[in-house]
Amino acid sequence: MTSISVIIPLYNEAENAPLMYDELTKVLAPMNVPYELIFVDDGSKDKTVRGLVSVAKDDPHFFLIEFRRNFGQTAAMAAGLEHSRYEVVITLDGDLQNDPSEIPKMVKKLNEGYDLVAGWRKDRKDKLISRKIPSRLANWLISKITGVSLHDYGCSLKVMTRDIAHGIKLYGEMHRFIPALANQIGAKIYEMPVNHRARQFGESKYGISRTVRVVLDLLTVKFLLGFAKRPIHFFGVIGMLTGGIGFFALAMLVFDKFVMGAAIGNRPMLTLSVMMIIIGIQFLVFGLLAEVLARTYYESQDKKTYVVRKYYSGGSSNQRTGIQGVVEGENWNQQRVQSQ
Repeated sequence: MTSISVIIPLYNEAENAPLMYDELTKVLAPMNVPYELIFVDDGSKDKTVRGLVSVAKDDPHFFLIEFRRNFGQTAAMAAGLEHSRYEVVITLDGDLQNDPSEIPKMVKKLNEGYDLVAGWRKDRKDKLISRKIPSRLANWLISKITGVSLHDYGCSLKVMTRDIAHGIKLYGEMHRFIPALANQIGAKIYEMPVNHRARQFGESKYGISRTVRVVLDLLTVKFLLGFAKRPIHFFGVIGMLTGGIGFFALAMLVFDKFVMGAAIGNRPMLTLSVMMIIIGIQFLVFGLLAEVLARTYYESQDKKTYVVRKYYSGGSSNQRTGIQGVVEGENWNQQRVQSQ
């Protein structure tokens, strides 16, 4: 029997959040499997939390994490993944553009032996210039650089196994690279066309300026995927190439000086070759320092990328901890232990 955790990041979605809760409940309840709805409020400034709690407070499947401030969608996604408990983990946006009715068929496909089923907004209901064109360029670039070819990296509707959900670590704004990160740990991925709906309420948090950040994050992902464990292989190659060119140029100048008798003191090539040798040495040093930092990273304690203000749980008997209602974030672990 499959059990399902659904993660929904929210930011200023006061009108959409209660409707999303209703739609998810109508889809998941008939499936007759254990499930939980994990809403993560990313520091909303409107009445998102109040409205959602008012409609879901009596539902034992409901769980809400409220951040102290806005930490970004990646941090919200990471919090939801870390708190998920069930066999199948689903992520989707809370703006009603992702269609919850797609969940059953995506779960069915996952059960055919896949580790992650990614949604593809084939008929996307967004603006052409500000959303579709930048998205297509970004998807092409991400696919080429990461080696994981997908039509739609930006679709938040994804279904994955618990092992994959707990095996990937999200930092910065890397939630859009979940398939690439999952591929790194050996996930079998399938992309499925899904229904996409136009936004009805609120304003989009995405724009064309986000494309620049995608490119910068992509450089980070490429480095992490290829060189995170051995950064010396990245910096060392650049250092040896740069230093080698500088050394070769300097050798030619030495030959001109002592064999051909030419004056080299006023030649720009002398300065350039010395600089390239020094830069090459610096890259090698960077690589060694990065090796030390990599070791420290993998051996250090796990640091959170977010701070929780409160947890909210619905129902008369909280499935998660036995605690009902609102619990301050700092006291959650202590009360959880006491309730067991």
